[in-house]
Amino acid sequence: MNSQATNSFRVATYNIHKGVQGIGPARRLEIHNLGHAIEQLDADIVCLQEVRKMNRQAAARFNRWPELPQADFLAPEGYTAVYETNAITKHGEHGNALLTRWPVLRKTHLDISDHRFEQRGLLHVAIDFDGQPVHTIVVHLGLIKGSRIRQIAQLREFIEREIPAGEALVVAGDFNDWGARMRYAMNAMGMRDSSDLRGPRTLTYPSRLPVAQLDFIYGRQVQPLSSSVPRGPVWARMSDHLPLVTDFALSKQ
Repeated sequence: MNSQATNSFRVATYNIHKGVQGIGPARRLEIHNLGHAIEQLDADIVCLQEVRKMNRQAAARFNRWPELPQADFLAPEGYTAVYETNAITKHGEHGNALLTRWPVLRKTHLDISDHRFEQRGLLHVAIDFDGQPVHTIVVHLGLIKGSRIRQIAQLREFIEREIPAGEALVVAGDFNDWGARMRYAMNAMGMRDSSDLRGPRTLTYPSRLPVAQLDFIYGRQVQPLSSSVPRGPVWARMSDHLPLVTDFALSKQ
């Protein structure tokens, strides 16, 4: 989409499940398909979760395992990839990433792990949209409700500390938020989204037969226009989540 001409922009969020799907001997490499899929989203900002920087075990198992870190491998031509590690494991490390076709001004990372069994992080990237800053925060919240509540509190403190109130802000990612219970806290921060929980239009999980929306895109100082979820057999097989795409309008200041 011609973002600069229309003063609108597109944001996508996608949990890519480390580029691998299936269980046991049936595990298959999907990272190459994900690269084509992300390009098709035609988003100005792509927020990714469960992105591997490296994994020795997977590299040994799959012949076509990319030599590049997944964020760099998935970035379409002309995009900048920003990555930060959340979790260090026996065989490698993984975290959140952001891909953008706009210039990157700066990045920040905050560890928001709530307990030692789940390593979580917040990735903040400030982007230059035609001379106007747009802040984007990529999140992947915990599986336990209490953890999510505390992580949203950390998110709020980070926003109040790091992001000027008058500047555009988008928060996107896998909220693990069954029933959108975190929406009230996000709305209290002035964040709004365009999802419609009354219908199947923005259900993202599980990808083969989605029954819940776990992935959200919220905005402040921007106007959400519409949200959609790509569907079909190809999208259903690439990850356990479907991507969520939201178009925003940005008011010139």
